[in-house]
Amino acid sequence: MRRRTAVSAVVVGIVFLLVAVAAYYTTAVDRAAARLEQAVVDQVDPLSASIEAAQRRLTDVPGDYRTWAQLGSAYVEQARVTADPTYYDKADGALRESLVLRAEGNDAALTGQGALANARHDFAAAAGLAEQALAINPYNATAWGVLTDARTQLGNYPGATEALGRMLALNPGLASFTRASYDAELHGDLPAARAALEQALDSTQGGAAEAFCRTYLGALAFSTGDLDEAEAQYAAGLDARPGDAALMLGRARVLTARGQWAAAEEAFRAVVDAQPLPEHLVEYGEFLQAQGRVDDAQQQFALVGTVGELFAASGATDDLTTALFAADHGDPSEAVAAAQTEFDRRQNVDSHDALAWALHSAGRDAEALPHAVQSTALGGRNALFLYHRGVIEAAVGQIDQARATLALALATNPHFSPLHAPRAEELLTSLGGRP
Repeated sequence: MRRRTAVSAVVVGIVFLLVAVAAYYTTAVDRAAARLEQAVVDQVDPLSASIEAAQRRLTDVPGDYRTWAQLGSAYVEQARVTADPTYYDKADGALRESLVLRAEGNDAALTGQGALANARHDFAAAAGLAEQALAINPYNATAWGVLTDARTQLGNYPGATEALGRMLALNPGLASFTRASYDAELHGDLPAARAALEQALDSTQGGAAEAFCRTYLGALAFSTGDLDEAEAQYAAGLDARPGDAALMLGRARVLTARGQWAAAEEAFRAVVDAQPLPEHLVEYGEFLQAQGRVDDAQQQFALVGTVGELFAASGATDDLTTALFAADHGDPSEAVAAAQTEFDRRQNVDSHDALAWALHSAGRDAEALPHAVQSTALGGRNALFLYHRGVIEAAVGQIDQARATLALALATNPHFSPLHAPRAEELLTSLGGRP
């Protein structure tokens, strides 16, 4: 559940579900369902196999409320993997059935509903559902993870860190270590963020879990401009899980930064074919735009609204992506409306940044500046956020501060965006260069 780099590779609220589901399987299913899971663990696609196993179990024992909860959580993860929002409705149905069968004391289903709410960006509801689950079972590590994610997205960072501490104490493994990494990164402690991811990697046995860890080790390296380390992590991840869309996206970014345009375009195409998420389409379009291929970029941008409507039809909202896209490529008034809606829903660094940039696009820089400052106030260094802040500072006449902020953005990651990094350099030069 993170925007670790300039443009997120995953929808906020979905990214951690792979590890959450894995933790859930080890703590919440009954013995029969656990045996079914073990029987398919070595299959090529364990997620699909676990769904099929749960479906077979429910054909034989339709009253098994735990397996209904397991199936619902697996559907949420399948939505993330496939970028198919129709799985949200399937997840909702399975989790509701679990609660019909066991209305009281069913912390597993409540936890699954919380994960689904996070995936749909209803973070307040997710926090409430996780708290209900924890009132039933305070030792449910996965529920603490759902609460961590929800509080992070709501901007309750002390509360998120507290929930994460409970999760780490209960289950110091893949799901908790990856969350610990993000918590450290948000606060600017990159050595701790990397150490937590390496602990997570050490807990894996290859396959999807290793790929997941290496995706974020690569993203962490890329966010600091370390292309060699990022490339090595993405390559190792693709060895563990060939064709993984998140790893292919990371590889596309590295290839772009190295100026290997043809290979980068091939990688971007593979990403949008596998996961046509709005943010992937925007990033691919901006890659094309940076090369002057405006018509090709517009073809990608034209798909953003259509795909967003599909997600909205399944109960998922993403006003953050809408706001940033509209600010850069669309209607400033639409950008401000979407950003304000997102900010009303949650006040975190992401929503502060989006509202700042939307207000800037509408020429309202004095209003934008406090939000830009807040987007960078937690301690983390996000080059895109810093670029947005520097542009806004320049617009309000804070030239010396703008030079310092833009220089910091480029020092943090000179490759943060094929479209915006050159603009940052040009603006910095026009203001007198690095301080």
